[in-house]
Amino acid sequence: MRTVQLRRYQVLPGEMDAFVEWWPSILPPREQYGFEVLFAYVDESSNQFIWAVSHNGDFDEAEKVYMESPERAAAFAGVPGRIAEMFLSKVTVVYQRPPMI
Repeated sequence: MRTVQLRRYQVLPGEMDAFVEWWPSILPPREQYGFEVLFAYVDESSNQFIWAVSHNGDFDEAEKVYMESPERAAAFAGVPGRIAEMFLSKVTVVYQRPPMI
């Protein structure tokens, strides 16, 4: 069963550009551990970075393995904290438009 997690980050003032520049570095490790990133958006009005990630299987177990992985550690090495607060929730997909070709 595919699980989708919605992730909203309250980014520290003045840090959004640096965060957005760095963020793609986590995509290869996420994918290596069976995750698929569905989208990522910046909400400039609230200074939030919003994205969704899915996994087909035991999401919590896969997340634990990913969080402890050397690949994730390498992606975060030397990166200063730019997130003031995180809001994480598992969501149910009601509608998802197929990619436009």
